[in-house]
Amino acid sequence: MTFHSPLIIDIAGTKLSKVDKQRLAHPLVGGVILFARNWQDRAQLTKLCRKIKKVRGDLLICVDHEGGRVQRFRRDGFTHLPPMRAFGQVWLEGDGSVTGAAALAACNAATAAGYVLASELRACGVDFSFAPVLDLDHGGSSVIGDRAFARDPRMVALLAQALMHGLRQAGMANCGKHFPGHGWATADSHVDMPVDERGLDAILADDAAPYGWLNASLSSVMPAHVIYPQVDARPAGFSSFWLGEVLRRRLGFTGAVFSDDLSMKGARQLEGRELSYTEAAITALEAGCDMVLLCNQSLLDEGRAIDEFLAGMSEALLKGRWTAREASEQRRQDLLPRAKAPKWDQLMVEPRYMHALGLLP
Repeated sequence: MTFHSPLIIDIAGTKLSKVDKQRLAHPLVGGVILFARNWQDRAQLTKLCRKIKKVRGDLLICVDHEGGRVQRFRRDGFTHLPPMRAFGQVWLEGDGSVTGAAALAACNAATAAGYVLASELRACGVDFSFAPVLDLDHGGSSVIGDRAFARDPRMVALLAQALMHGLRQAGMANCGKHFPGHGWATADSHVDMPVDERGLDAILADDAAPYGWLNASLSSVMPAHVIYPQVDARPAGFSSFWLGEVLRRRLGFTGAVFSDDLSMKGARQLEGRELSYTEAAITALEAGCDMVLLCNQSLLDEGRAIDEFLAGMSEALLKGRWTAREASEQRRQDLLPRAKAPKWDQLMVEPRYMHALGLLP
C-alpha cells in the first residue's frame, strides 16, 4: 500500500497526553496544528514541539501565525507582527506606484516580517505557518479584512513574494490562502457558506491572479470554503475543477494543497447536505487536496471526533473510498524544514534578525 499521511489534527493542552501520542503516532496523521491554548511560554512550546517530534520525526508542526489578529503566540519575546494591510499602507502612503521607492520599502518590510515570523517560530520548534494570505481586500469581508495586503492583485503578489522570501531565509515553507479568493464573499466560512457569484474569467483576472504569478514560489495552497456557482456547485476545496483544472493545469501550481479546517461549518456543506468529517476529508482528498485539517476537536468529548475520524479514514482507505498518493506524501514531506534552526538566544543576537526588527512598520 502506498504510504500517505494526509491528516492534520490538534491537541488539547500545553503537554502531550498519552492519548495525544497515540493519535499522533497513527500512520494516517501527518501533522499537528497548534493554537493559543497550546501555548504557555517559549520554554513550554519548545518542549512540546520536541515531544511531538519524539513521537514521529516527520510530523509537520503547523500554526496559523500571520501577524495582526491571527497570531497564536504573542508573549515571552515573540514579536507582535503587524497585519498584512500595514505593508500595503506603506506602499500606498508613499508614491503609490508599482515601481517607486515606497513599493520597494514595503516589499523590504514584508521580507523582514517573514523572516521574523519564521525564525521565531522555528527557534521554538514549529515547522510551518499557514501564511501568507493572498486574498484581495474588497472591503466587504470581515473574516479577511486587514489580513489582506491590498486590493490590487499586483501589490498582493509582490508583497506576498517578499514575505515568502523572508520565510525562506529562515528555512520555512509557505502557504498561499484562500484559493481562488475569499475577499469578495462577505459571509464567514467558520459559521456559514460564503458565495461568490462572479464568473471564472473575472476571478482569474483578479483574485486568482496572484496564484498564477507566484506558481514558482508557493510551497502550498489552501483553498477557500467558498462556492462560486457560476464555475462549480462545489466549494473550491471539494472541487476537482478548481484544484485540478484551474490551480494545477491553468495556473501551473505544483506544490501541496491543504483543505481548510473541516470543523468549520462552511467546510462540510456539499450540494445541500452536511457531510461527516470523514466524508468531507475523502471528498477533499479525491478532489485534489494532499492534506486535510480537522481542528479544535481535542477539547470536545475527550477528542472522540478525532478518534472516529481516524477510524473512519482508515476504514475508507482499506475499502478503496479514497486513494493514498505517493506524490501527495512527497509534497507533505517537502514542507518540512531542512536546515537546523538557531536557538532563541542565538537568534536574539543574530544581525539579520536584529536588522529585520527595525524594518517592521
